[in-house]
Amino acid sequence: MINTSPAPEKDVMSDENFESLLADSFIAQDGLEGSVVKGRITSIEGDQVLIDVGLKSDGRIALKEFAQPGQETELSVGDVVEVYIDRMENALGEVVISRERARREEAWTQLEQAFKGAERVNGVIFGRVKGGCTVDLQGAVAFLPGSQIDIRPVRDITPLIGTTQPFQILKMDKRRGNIVVSRRAVLEESRAEARKELIENLKEGQILEGVVKNITDYGAFVDLGGVDGLLHVTDISWRRINHPTEALTIGQSVRVVVTRFNRETQRISLGMKQLEADPWEGVEVKYPVGVKFAGRVTNITDYGAFVELEPGVEGLVHVSEMSWTKKNVHPGKIVSTSQEIEVMVLDVDSQKRRISLGLKQVADNPWDTFLDRHPVGSSIEGEVKNITEFGLFVGLDGDIDGLVHLSDLDWSRPGEEALKDFRKGDMVKAVVLDVDVDKERISLGIKQLDKDPFTEATQDLRRGQTVTCTVTKVVENGLEVSTADGAKGFIRKSEIARDRQDQRTERYNEGDKFDALITNIDRSSRKLTLSIKGLEMAEEKKAMAEFGSSDSGASLGDILGAALREREKTQADD
Repeated sequence: MINTSPAPEKDVMSDENFESLLADSFIAQDGLEGSVVKGRITSIEGDQVLIDVGLKSDGRIALKEFAQPGQETELSVGDVVEVYIDRMENALGEVVISRERARREEAWTQLEQAFKGAERVNGVIFGRVKGGCTVDLQGAVAFLPGSQIDIRPVRDITPLIGTTQPFQILKMDKRRGNIVVSRRAVLEESRAEARKELIENLKEGQILEGVVKNITDYGAFVDLGGVDGLLHVTDISWRRINHPTEALTIGQSVRVVVTRFNRETQRISLGMKQLEADPWEGVEVKYPVGVKFAGRVTNITDYGAFVELEPGVEGLVHVSEMSWTKKNVHPGKIVSTSQEIEVMVLDVDSQKRRISLGLKQVADNPWDTFLDRHPVGSSIEGEVKNITEFGLFVGLDGDIDGLVHLSDLDWSRPGEEALKDFRKGDMVKAVVLDVDVDKERISLGIKQLDKDPFTEATQDLRRGQTVTCTVTKVVENGLEVSTADGAKGFIRKSEIARDRQDQRTERYNEGDKFDALITNIDRSSRKLTLSIKGLEMAEEKKAMAEFGSSDSGASLGDILGAALREREKTQADD
């Protein structure tokens, strides 16, 4: 039952004052929600911190909310901290407060000012998320896209986590609690300043530290701190480098020297090998001509092989200097890359940085060796390796060949005819006729195994001597004949008879015999030149001298008749 009687005046006033004060209290408390207030730590219980914020009950905050990224929490009872009042009372009648939201609110205010003023802010990367990282900006959590971490792609961000870094705020949305930051923008700004300073002070011969930014087939681009320079592949090392990746990797720190700098185009050429001693200095003394050295094959081409004698010093073994016997063979079939070989220095040109080397010179010259073992005139035996239109090639010791020319196959038959008697693979004997070491040629002869029948047959013959001949063949321009000893000869048609009307080859047949005068002995062509006409004229001259002349009253018939009778008498006496 409700009491409606009026109350005493004093009591009414008391009730009204209480209600007013209570209402004011609720209004004041309602105004605290969503605000940041100061509170005092009253106790720390396990992982909970109790804080008195001046309300009817203490609030509780998890201890981890006080932790700074990468740091340990240091709190004591009595410390005053700022907290955010989320709700005045929860289901348990306790005030709901948050240290993290208090820090976030405070940070947002400062970040908004920095964003408007395009100022840098400091933060700590504390985690990885899809597409980037999370950054603690004094309590506010921001997103750092992967493309904004660094100027160059970063494979491992572990060294950056937990360290304070400067950032530029790119975007802010407090209603959504979204902040996007960039570390790259800060680095690019610093890089531009460093680039300007570097360009102003850059000069040729200056030594700098850089980082390999990119690698191509022809060299590497080195970041010098805001500006890139080209390190050509030939300037990386004194030794041969086929590709920059053999000596460099992306991200590698290198020490380089500025070799050329064009201020107009701002093109910078760099070198690494220039910081090392030039191995070509005094190369003539280190590698004298005629001395053998060990080296490593670094590159093989169609015209030879490059051999590294020491790092930075290479010589060329030309294909012609690779083997005594293997001609027209690709160098890759004689040596291989990275093979250790012994070579001889043939020539040194320090000005052109060239060294000519020989591989075959470290072995004995097979032609010298052959000549020592088989002097001219000695006999050898070998296999027919090849048959050509001009002779036979016979395999000899030392993997070399000797040539038996057509003219040295047979004494009596033409070379083309004698060549038909041989087959590839036949074993033949021959005589060493000549050895030319410089031209690497050996001349052999098969017919020289026997004595020359022409020489035997003509050794007692002389020019102007009369011999008995037998016709072996009648040809249009003369007669082919042979002597009793087997020497071949020829009588031209004009030498068949003294009288022109008798100079007819059809007067003779094969097998006919007659005397003729030797007019020439050609030992090179191995033939006699004979003349019936010459013999007749010689006999006539002799008869004229012995039996008189027509001037004395005797006729030519009488003289010749007397000469013939004398000749017949002499033959009869014999």
